[in-house]
Amino acid sequence: MNDYSIKELVNKIQNKEVSCVEVMEFYIKQIEDKEKKIDAFLLLQTREALEKAKKLDEKIARGEKVGKLAGIPIAVKDNMCTKGVKTTCASKMLEDFIPPYDATVIKKIEEEDAIIIGKTNLDEFAMGSSTENSAFKITRNPIDISRVPGGSSGGSAAAVSGHMVPVALGSDTGGSIRQPASFCGIVGMKPTYGLVSRFGLVAFGSSLDQIGPFSMTVEDNAYLLNILVGEDDMDSTTIKGLEQKDYIENIDSGIKGMKIGIPVEFIEEEGLDPQIKEAILNDIEVLRELGAEVEEFSLPSTKDGLAPYYIISSAEASSNLARFDSIRYGYRTKNYNNVEELVENSRSESFGKEVKRRIMLGTYALSSGYYDAYYNKAQKFRAKLKSDFKEAFKKYDIIIGPVSPILPCKIGERCEDPTAMYLADIYTININLATVPALSMPGGKSKEGLPIGIQLIGDIFTEEKIYKVAYALEKKLNLKFEREV
Repeated sequence: MNDYSIKELVNKIQNKEVSCVEVMEFYIKQIEDKEKKIDAFLLLQTREALEKAKKLDEKIARGEKVGKLAGIPIAVKDNMCTKGVKTTCASKMLEDFIPPYDATVIKKIEEEDAIIIGKTNLDEFAMGSSTENSAFKITRNPIDISRVPGGSSGGSAAAVSGHMVPVALGSDTGGSIRQPASFCGIVGMKPTYGLVSRFGLVAFGSSLDQIGPFSMTVEDNAYLLNILVGEDDMDSTTIKGLEQKDYIENIDSGIKGMKIGIPVEFIEEEGLDPQIKEAILNDIEVLRELGAEVEEFSLPSTKDGLAPYYIISSAEASSNLARFDSIRYGYRTKNYNNVEELVENSRSESFGKEVKRRIMLGTYALSSGYYDAYYNKAQKFRAKLKSDFKEAFKKYDIIIGPVSPILPCKIGERCEDPTAMYLADIYTININLATVPALSMPGGKSKEGLPIGIQLIGDIFTEEKIYKVAYALEKKLNLKFEREV
């Protein structure tokens, strides 16, 4: 099953060459064999998935029309609401929360007859870069289980990389799709802000969050994004009246004559691992061989994005997480004498260290006397960054660079050093601040056989250009990774 693209697998199912049940049983067996070592899932729905597969087979046998994802198992990051199914955000605060509605992306994939096989692990409330901040378990990288899969969407990335599902959904606030895709040797797309509905996504940073797909290949990624995009009345930030594009169409038309820029700040970064730098420089030569024009240029504002990002994202997290007061829903302490103690003790007991750290940082940045000094200044920087990217895209079709300055680190290696963990996001956070799309794909391999990701960045709503370059590069590099699991 792993040898087929989603499109090919759906065609085989529709032509009755293989049944939905056979596909589902194959992936359930994969999960049974690997999940104990990887710990990608917080919740599995294998019984329900098989029942849906049987109903789809009956539908096909009757000659009825089925959707573009008919019979395809999919994993969903556990911060997207699923009606009647637990959505925990990997937090003790929501360990028993069962949403009464589906997120828009869940509706979209189910309308196309995809089958959700489970909810995946993440850093609590999507706050982290390693999937070690979950309240329930630590997810491991299928390529080397002694290492992290990245985060916060590490569970979804590990499930795809470990061949436990062909595709998965994640969310990206500052690199949470791209960085785990890089660490796990797969493809991950952070679309333009407003292209995919956020309704039903439990908010971390509302002006930064975006849902996107994980897949083994560029083509599968584009195929899934086709289904996810679109205006949504339930999310006022989705773009209205935008022409629907087909990201698969012309994906293989080549990149001859395309102009690609690489900021000198990206490759001169002091903390950049030499092996990653070498891989990116090799990829540049490959892109030139494919007919693209590649040149260095300067984008100096990207060097200063880390502090503004963490001020803005933490301020929004502080506001968004204020709703979890343990009165209406959520974890409730047994130790309280009044309402103030109920709220304080419940939040103290149920939120993890990283979530508390960000709430405190955000609340401080928004407090009286500090708003102008921190939050307002960060928003001014964001406006400048957006303007700089806009100018750059007048000259270049695509901007490229590393995804992360480091290779996948060992589990526990950076847990006690939040600053070091934050610095690992140096190449991804600017993309969310600027609201532009970016894709992570395998761009090389370290001496130890670990994946090295390359990041392809486009102007707003130019995902089709990103996919073209990614597709051409993927075919030329033809990278394969040995997996421990």
